[in-house]
Amino acid sequence: MGIVHHANYLHWFEEARTFALAEMGLEYKSLEDMGIMMPVLAVDCKYKTGAKYGDRVLVDVNVEKFNGVKMKFSYKITDSETGILRVTGSSEHCFVDNDFKPLSLKKSYPTIYDKVLECIDILANN
Repeated sequence: MGIVHHANYLHWFEEARTFALAEMGLEYKSLEDMGIMMPVLAVDCKYKTGAKYGDRVLVDVNVEKFNGVKMKFSYKITDSETGILRVTGSSEHCFVDNDFKPLSLKKSYPTIYDKVLECIDILANN
């Protein structure tokens, strides 16, 4: 077919989300060392135009919703040279402890909760 496999977009979502969290000072490894995990609850991916092998893409990620228990990210993948929209999507995550019991960051980790709110504010104003 000449286009990248559809699952690659989900990998690109994950890489962008991981990078965005690290930019917020919330690296996955550090969170997990503290006993905080973020499993995926739902993923949505709408394919607009297929990226071809060798194309370079830009993944834009934003935090859509955050309430301290759940976090939803939105994604937009475009061709980095032409700007053509390839994919839009989202992923929803929850915060759980090592026993996979739901966590409220606001109650259990207020410093992290405040840091996320601060970073969301910064992203929204850029």
